[in-house]
Amino acid sequence: MKSIKHFFWFCSGANRSLLNRCPTEASKFTGIGAAVFFTGVLAALSGGYAFYTVFENPWWSAAFALLWGAIIFNLDRFIVATMRKKKGKKWLEFVQASPRILLAVLLAIVITKPLELRIFSKEIDRKLVILEEQIYQKEIAEIDRRYVALQSEINSQMEGFKSEIATKAAQRDRLYEEARKEADGTGGSMQRNAGPIYQLKKADADKAQTELEELSARYVPLIAAKQANLDSLAQARQTEINAIKRNPWNGLAAQLEALKVLTAENRGIAIANYFIIALFIMLECAPILVKLIAPRGPYDNLLEIREHFYKNHNLEQISAMDHSTYEKLKYFTH
Repeated sequence: MKSIKHFFWFCSGANRSLLNRCPTEASKFTGIGAAVFFTGVLAALSGGYAFYTVFENPWWSAAFALLWGAIIFNLDRFIVATMRKKKGKKWLEFVQASPRILLAVLLAIVITKPLELRIFSKEIDRKLVILEEQIYQKEIAEIDRRYVALQSEINSQMEGFKSEIATKAAQRDRLYEEARKEADGTGGSMQRNAGPIYQLKKADADKAQTELEELSARYVPLIAAKQANLDSLAQARQTEINAIKRNPWNGLAAQLEALKVLTAENRGIAIANYFIIALFIMLECAPILVKLIAPRGPYDNLLEIREHFYKNHNLEQISAMDHSTYEKLKYFTH
């Protein structure tokens, strides 16, 4: 039990020899050290999950998780160990601690994200399926966009050719119908015979038939060629669609995007997400806040005396060296 307490003292960045002289401060620094240590543990778990998502290798993930946890632990220990309790002016301590608090908030956000992905993994997996399908449809739409203009142009040309043929066929049918009515007396001169008027109308109808045949002979091959072009474009489009690789879209960036969409769509998940971030920010800032809120104690007094002693001792050494150098220069110059 004693070794655990000493380990937490080390985590808090406290001087063990000074703490042994201040038994009333032991609990405070044990708590601070425990907060720093468990924040590092959470960072290791969070980093391990993030690295496993990227590398999908448990050994590499474990190695990077330990490294990441050690980095966060060292940063937190440095932040707590470098804070000093000053006499009076409590607001000045908060001002001096504000950069450390900002760093702690950033570290908390970095630590939280992989854990959020793990907590909401089931919801994220379902959303990833939807987002993957949306990406696939978007790629298809992009391919279609490139082919639609070409297909529309060819269809427009084909419709123009067919329209001319249909117009000419309708004109021929109308002329033949007029000639027939002239012949049977149901129209035109209303006299049943194949006289001159009928012959003129029949000639006009025959001429329209000839023009229709010439038009068909010219346009039908063009329509067939255009249809072949359409079939070729359709085949090329389908080939491009088949070539789209539907790789699993489940990487770290994809999961973050899915979580972003979920928080925007689902208010419950958004609120839970905010509370998780707030919880980790509080955990990360807890050692700093404890040191800020806690009153100045015996340990802080002893630490100030120790640091003041070393500072004065350093000044004395520098002064003695300066004096010695001055005496030497004085001796050699006279």
